[in-house]
Amino acid sequence: MDAAATSVPAAALLEWALYLAAMGWPVFPLRPGTKRRPAVKDWENRATTDPSRIRRCWSADAWNIGLATGPARVVVVDLDTDKDGRGPGGAHALAALAEQRGGPLPTTYTVSTPSGGQHLYFRAPAGVWLRNSQSQIASCVDTRAGGGYVVAPGSVTAEGAYELIDDTDPAELPAWLVQACAERPATATSAPVHIRSTNPSAYGAAALRGECERVRKAAPGTYNEVLSSAAYTIGRKVGAGLIDPATARAELTAAGETLIGSQHWPPTAREVARVVDAGLTKGANNPVQRKEAA
Repeated sequence: MDAAATSVPAAALLEWALYLAAMGWPVFPLRPGTKRRPAVKDWENRATTDPSRIRRCWSADAWNIGLATGPARVVVVDLDTDKDGRGPGGAHALAALAEQRGGPLPTTYTVSTPSGGQHLYFRAPAGVWLRNSQSQIASCVDTRAGGGYVVAPGSVTAEGAYELIDDTDPAELPAWLVQACAERPATATSAPVHIRSTNPSAYGAAALRGECERVRKAAPGTYNEVLSSAAYTIGRKVGAGLIDPATARAELTAAGETLIGSQHWPPTAREVARVVDAGLTKGANNPVQRKEAA
């Protein structure tokens, strides 16, 4: 057993495991003092919130705690530190992305990691099914969702402890972040974008809300660019059958019309409609590709 694990009594780890299970988050054992899973098959489905099973398991050893994010219906955003010290790290990268996408980034359940990073826990929106990602949405920003797990608070490794630093109830994953998690980077042109959702209409509605909010919060001087980009993004989902075209046009047009009246573009409702229609048409001709959940 790792020396770090011996500094944490098994009883303390048991209490943490029971606390997490009481939150509705299925847990499973990790090797004492490490982030590694034991040799257990189908760990995602065997993770449990059953107190009696948890007590039996953690009475056997000082297991660290794995939290199965998919069954827990949470998306954990992992903000890492910059490995070579030359970049701003995940926290700054996510903040910049939030500003770009129109945010906001809500306060939520947060755990510090031994490396100096953070795990931000969010509730997965109803009907939306996301997978893990690595530096997909921003540099030094990973996500854990379906098929993944995180080392839960209370766990300790040789590098340090996973500590709960904000026990705020997990916020729902913001629509702009749902979209960022679901889309591949624009540079990955060799592989098509695949959206998997147990409820495509729920995913589409979340994406549309996020883009409309981004339009409403566009900075002066960027109105045309942001509205055009939002319409193209939603158009790709319209083309895939994820969003009703009439609803998309109406919502984006309404959002664009909130920009009328400033000293910047747009000057008229007709121009807003023209930009929305052009973006939707262009996007619909390049639809995202869907994979229905089994």
